[in-house]
Amino acid sequence: MIIFRLARQSLLNRRLTAILTILSIALSVVLLLGVEKVRVGARTSFINTISGTDLIVGARAGDVQLLLYSVFRIGNATNNISVETLEDIKRQKEVKWLVPISLGDSHRGFRVMGTTKDYFTRYKYRRNVPLGFTGGVAFDDLFDAVIGSEVAKQLGYKVGASISVAHGTGNVSFGASHDDKPFQVSGILEPTGTPVDRTVHISLEAIEAIHVGWQSGSAPRGENIISADQVRKMDLAPKIVTAAYIGLKSKIGIFSLQRYINNYREEPVTAILPGVAFAQLWAIIGNAEMALIVISTMVVFTAFLGMIISILGTLNERRREMAILRAIGARPLQIFALFVAEAAALAIGGVVVGVSILYGLLELTWQWIEKATGLYIQFEAPGQQEITYLVIIILGGILAGIIPALRAYRMSVSDGLTVRS
Repeated sequence: MIIFRLARQSLLNRRLTAILTILSIALSVVLLLGVEKVRVGARTSFINTISGTDLIVGARAGDVQLLLYSVFRIGNATNNISVETLEDIKRQKEVKWLVPISLGDSHRGFRVMGTTKDYFTRYKYRRNVPLGFTGGVAFDDLFDAVIGSEVAKQLGYKVGASISVAHGTGNVSFGASHDDKPFQVSGILEPTGTPVDRTVHISLEAIEAIHVGWQSGSAPRGENIISADQVRKMDLAPKIVTAAYIGLKSKIGIFSLQRYINNYREEPVTAILPGVAFAQLWAIIGNAEMALIVISTMVVFTAFLGMIISILGTLNERRREMAILRAIGARPLQIFALFVAEAAALAIGGVVVGVSILYGLLELTWQWIEKATGLYIQFEAPGQQEITYLVIIILGGILAGIIPALRAYRMSVSDGLTVRS
């Protein structure tokens, strides 16, 4: 115990240096644990872009490709699937609900997606968080549109605004637009931090309506143009869609239904498990997280190097202190333990201060971070990985203290009492 009392008193005598060393370690702890929080939050937010959906069905393609265009609105489908196929799938006993989606159009660079009203109750993100509206309601009229929060923010749209849809997915339509059939914004969704924020949602019937007369692939002209009033009188039941989200009555039947869909004889279709596809995609794009961990580790190493330099820098000033301790009976091993105890105290102090700073910052900013970036950072006690990092930092601090401790250990009484000129 006397070693710890001596270490405490020694650090108090050099309080300015000790405080700076503790802050250095604390900032490295904040960076290391902050990066870990962001890494885990990014992965969690990424994987939970869609939640509560058991299977995603689309035309025959790779798992990642189907995930990219059906969830992230990136790229295009290799083919469409027929509504008859979806009806066969929906009739399977395992299926609780099925929500079709149709892609292919855009509005000023934002993807337009056709779907049903069930989408707004069935689609969930993060941990089964449902979609909500900041204003308006889901579409009721044929030419109603529900827009994501980012669409509304960037384009300045309010409920009741008039918008038109362009044919294709580019920023510029080059005349291939559906201006003759404008839509009215009926609702604006709450921010989710997912691709939903950058999507314009319309009904599947509206997708059919704006493409009436486009069978040749180009816009109808002259007397072939069909007005919005004329379209309302037509049968607009969709015949094909791009993909569908499926929810099951029980997780037990997920693999049997997936096997049924993948072996479906009437049409080449694929069913993927979102979680598995997300893991495959993260394996491709998630390598950057290792670089973040390496950078944070280097910062921690730099903090320990500063601690070593700080303690070594005081050795010459403390020669008389060491000599007096040796003269009153302190053994070399006790001098060694004193320096190690000081290093341990600095490391533990840095960890405690660093964790306090990190969680204080999270308490103040986590809601803003989630709203601004969509990054879901869980505000909870350090997990197993984080505790491991903290233990390693403390042990690293103790090991770093061994270097100056060895030098102090080797100092003799005569060396300490000699006045150097």
